[in-house]
Amino acid sequence: MRHIAAFVLFKSQRVNFLSKYLLACILLLSFTFANAAQVTPFDSADEGRLFTLQGSNTIGARLAPAWAKSFLEAKGAKGIMVEALPQLNEYRIKGRNGARAVFIDVNAHGSSTGFQGLKTNMADIALSSRSIKDKEVSALNNLGDMRSAQSEHVVAIDGLAVIIHPNNELAKLPVNVIGQIFSGQITNWEILGGPNRTINVYARDDQSGTYDTFKNLVLGKQLALIPTAKRFESNDELSDRVASDIDGIGFVGLASVRQAKALAVSEGNTTALKPEIMYVATEDYPLSRRLYMYTGQSGNKPLVTEFIHFAQDLDGQKIVEEIGFISQNPKSLTVELATGPAQYQALSKYARRLSLNFRFQSGRADLDNKALQDVQRLARFMKMYANKNMNIQLVGFSNVESTEKRAQVLSRLRATAVKSALYRYDIRTDSVMGFGDTLRVADATGSSSVKNERVEVWIYPSTAAAAVEKVRKGDLTAKILRSIAPVIATQ
Repeated sequence: MRHIAAFVLFKSQRVNFLSKYLLACILLLSFTFANAAQVTPFDSADEGRLFTLQGSNTIGARLAPAWAKSFLEAKGAKGIMVEALPQLNEYRIKGRNGARAVFIDVNAHGSSTGFQGLKTNMADIALSSRSIKDKEVSALNNLGDMRSAQSEHVVAIDGLAVIIHPNNELAKLPVNVIGQIFSGQITNWEILGGPNRTINVYARDDQSGTYDTFKNLVLGKQLALIPTAKRFESNDELSDRVASDIDGIGFVGLASVRQAKALAVSEGNTTALKPEIMYVATEDYPLSRRLYMYTGQSGNKPLVTEFIHFAQDLDGQKIVEEIGFISQNPKSLTVELATGPAQYQALSKYARRLSLNFRFQSGRADLDNKALQDVQRLARFMKMYANKNMNIQLVGFSNVESTEKRAQVLSRLRATAVKSALYRYDIRTDSVMGFGDTLRVADATGSSSVKNERVEVWIYPSTAAAAVEKVRKGDLTAKILRSIAPVIATQ
């Protein structure tokens, strides 16, 4: 309504030049600093159950209730509290809108139950810690295209942490070895360099999106979970059991590592990465995953749409971070690189990498649903006052292609696609860089190979523009590299 009112004022003959100027400034500041998802007060007709979220325990145990509580607060509700309902893993977040009671229900019994809830009209939003399956898309075809940007909403990033007892000296494992442990092919710690003791396996239950993700990323179609594995509906309970069992190993969502020890994980010939903020946020960590909300493509309650925007926006993503997941709000982080092309290493000497990667629809050059949101996030980030003198360098990568030249071309084309998307938000970027398949983050032939097709975002100050231009052109003489050091030191 503010924007409509502003438009009317601009059209009015009675508004003088100074008023127009001041109003333009207000609108610009509003775009730059305000949250994109504005929470309006309750309508007088709003009462009772506002909507129901159903599905993933990973999201529903703490994150969804925290979002619901803050959402009700933003809308002016009073006396808000989170109430645990009689059935385990069900919550009611309730408050008062004047004299009326209002509440949001969260039922967290596993991702598959969320899609069942949409089908039976028992849920307005499906919470899922995995992407929707083909059979679920078919079952919900009456709600529209469930993979469209209007239905699929990435609300946070999580990492599946493979956890062991804190006193276990093991530090890292390849994905294939993790699969051998959880399928029962490796049953003794001695095989992994530890003591001669039996490995105790802990896993989530079959309804869990966490288990479904683990099954897809680790066990695949060739392996099955060992029958003796102890199963849990709750991430936190599983983690606490592993932390108290010196011979235990399990997997949980990143926010539930708690007192256990998380292992570094590698895939193929890639470097083992711990589930740290940078590598999980960029989805480079092999066991990273997206957390979703799903709705019908159209016809949703206005409050449902508003709630999803709230969860995806600045304040909602701050809550993501507070709970222990990975926010999608961009952060600039210094990265130490041990390997990579010379130009890439030179770039890392004075530039900082942002905690987001742009990825694409499978087999296409179009940005995926998360990337479409990330374009807006990056535009907002770059328009902040603190970043007014920062430049963007886009760096593209490819999966293995038929020729090295083709991989190079595709990596640059992907970076160019992001460059064009940012330009539509009035964000200019430098000439792109592309390094083909030289820094893979996933097995080139595995199901996760699409993760290699990505665009990284690096930022650097204008004072380093001349140096980065030379590096971009391949001028990596000792003199140029030495000139980078003073630039870094001042940042």
